[in-house]
Amino acid sequence: MSTRTCVSPKGKFIYGIHQPSYDVQNLRQNDFIQSLGIYSDGHPHINQDNFPSEDIHIEEADIIYEIPNAFPFKGTTYIKKRWADEKKGKETNFSLSPKPSFSWSETLSLWADNPDEIAEEKANSLLSQLPEAIQLTIALLSDDPQDLVSLAKHVCTFSFDNQNQPTGLKYNASIGRPIIHKPIIFETLANNPNLPDNYKRAMVLRPGIQGKSPIVGDYSHKESHIYEYLRANSYIPWGHYAANMADNAIRYNIDSLTMDDITGMRHLYYQRTFVHLAQQLNIPINAHRNIIPPDDLEILRQTILMHLKQSHDPLTFDSNLWGWNFGAGYAPNNYRLHASHQQIHQQYAMIPAQIPTNEKDSPLKSYACGDLVADFILAYEQNYGCSFFDTYVQAIKNNRRMDNPDKGPQELIIYSDEHIMIYVPKAQTSQWEIQIMPTTAVGNILMADRKLRDALDRSIFISAKILSSLNAQLVTHIEYASRFGAVTTDQRLIIAFLPRMPESPGAFSESQLRWINGHYPEDFAAACRLKLPDILERSFS
Repeated sequence: MSTRTCVSPKGKFIYGIHQPSYDVQNLRQNDFIQSLGIYSDGHPHINQDNFPSEDIHIEEADIIYEIPNAFPFKGTTYIKKRWADEKKGKETNFSLSPKPSFSWSETLSLWADNPDEIAEEKANSLLSQLPEAIQLTIALLSDDPQDLVSLAKHVCTFSFDNQNQPTGLKYNASIGRPIIHKPIIFETLANNPNLPDNYKRAMVLRPGIQGKSPIVGDYSHKESHIYEYLRANSYIPWGHYAANMADNAIRYNIDSLTMDDITGMRHLYYQRTFVHLAQQLNIPINAHRNIIPPDDLEILRQTILMHLKQSHDPLTFDSNLWGWNFGAGYAPNNYRLHASHQQIHQQYAMIPAQIPTNEKDSPLKSYACGDLVADFILAYEQNYGCSFFDTYVQAIKNNRRMDNPDKGPQELIIYSDEHIMIYVPKAQTSQWEIQIMPTTAVGNILMADRKLRDALDRSIFISAKILSSLNAQLVTHIEYASRFGAVTTDQRLIIAFLPRMPESPGAFSESQLRWINGHYPEDFAAACRLKLPDILERSFS
């Protein structure tokens, strides 16, 4: 194949098989034989195996499967056969260890002759004197509310009511900012679900506590309540929006997340995108200080599509981005482990079609990750004379295992209905990557009718619940979408769920887009399907 993709024009997956056997010339000059210690039977353990005298011959080293990603810009996945074989037939073992937890107060009591003698004041004093690395660990991992409240009082200054309950923070009058002594520990505490809710509200959740970002939309239904914040001075050019759970609907883990929450966050996303497009097309909207009902939003979507077909003027903003970071954490050396914030929330923004450059006559096409998909599928069709996405879906449905086509699970699809499919990509970039794709050629949310949008929302909810049930703690979610406007390809919207794995920090392999995996994708898909019946029964029955 001339194109670096695992999707063959025949509707099958194609991949490489490394079966290494090779010779290595020994160029070592000296021997450094030393003792490494002793065996349990008392005999010495010597390192002579590390200093061979002859050249080396490697006979039948581990087999490695090399699977180009379906999309070349995402690199290549390598599966070590020996590791993956060890996981075959053990789908119930696909689970990360739960987040460790402890109580500093209980640990401290173990050192006292009489635990009752440790006064709260003395314990708090000792906590305040601990090195910051240990304080950070307590802030991240303690499940004891007493620990967390004591530490919170040390890292920031609260105001309290007559019942000694926090009502907010104290502010520096000259600059109008809260008095926070240790920002990283403060942020870590604010992301710990075990911090009492009244402290969460006082520290980070109450509107305005984190700054003056205006709330420009909201959604409220049953127990769900969501604010849409405008981040005007954003790291994303032209600003972005954050659909964030409100302080009276606290969601710090996926178990507490409801379908209403996802529906609300996604409705605000659809609504904001369609309103932006309508304004560009001079379509009047009567929705000041109000939410647009789902039926009216669908009518607005159809009106936008009609205007786009009739208009000859290009859109100023012709694309969008969507993402969601779930989970938070810092290592004791202050390295941030994941780009998350308090509460479950999603972010989205509009992207301009082009931007001016230093060369005034040479505007630059702005970046949108969906463009990488568009460029590739155009090249694929030119090379092979067939639709990439039709061929890709065919390959997913006709999938066969790499190790033994006749033994073990064959399916990559976790869940599907008439509108969407949730599946494990053949070449996972995160070891637990899951993707969502429409069953028809719908490239962006503007092309998605209400039934498809509802199906996308439902599939996001299901996928999040599956990964949470496997104890995934840090997950990034991104959307690859086509640009708005005239449809010239069969590009399909893809939503990728990318868990961050404990043993994959993103080192030199990942920087080269070489993704190392220790299981077969079919076995991971089977592990996800095992979780599906319970999720569907609890959430949709």
